[in-house]
Amino acid sequence: MTAAANRQPTIHPTAQIAASAVIEGAVEIGAHSVISHGAVLVAEGGTLRIGAHCVVMENSVIRSTSHNNCTLGNHVMVGPHCHLSGCVIGDEVFVATGVSVFNGAQIGAGAELRINAVVHIKTHVAAGATVPIGWVAVGNPAQLFSADQHDAIWAVQQPLDFPGYVFGVDRNSDGVMRQITERYGAFLARQRTAE
Repeated sequence: MTAAANRQPTIHPTAQIAASAVIEGAVEIGAHSVISHGAVLVAEGGTLRIGAHCVVMENSVIRSTSHNNCTLGNHVMVGPHCHLSGCVIGDEVFVATGVSVFNGAQIGAGAELRINAVVHIKTHVAAGATVPIGWVAVGNPAQLFSADQHDAIWAVQQPLDFPGYVFGVDRNSDGVMRQITERYGAFLARQRTAE
């Protein structure tokens, strides 16, 4: 039975999981993969699949969502303190320390996301591409910006509609954060009681 069918983790017997790692929900971990101390792998309503020969380093958080499954291909390295949510990472991708990749993003095979890079929602980074240290990738196809180019980033990011896409909340409605936290909190509570 797969993790998706029973909502429980499925871990290949050759995978190595640190004692302090948290693995919850429909998570599948492939052969010879290593999950380090403090890593958190959580399937929140969707499935999370880690391929074969992957390394997830200390204190990284990887999660699926109810709208976006999360998949890491084979031979992917995720550095310490990364955050990957509802994204698809191709084979042989290097995700350096502190990288964030958001819902609906797709990273092509052989790409490099260097230290503290950010890949926004629904952004597609091409196979073999590099997002430089501290840079921001936005759009499909990805446009790359240094972090000091807020206005240029926002011009591409705003139509991607983070509050609407991720939380189903209209950015222009009253009490956006109140709506987001109440809606997301209720969703998480339902997930915990369903397990």
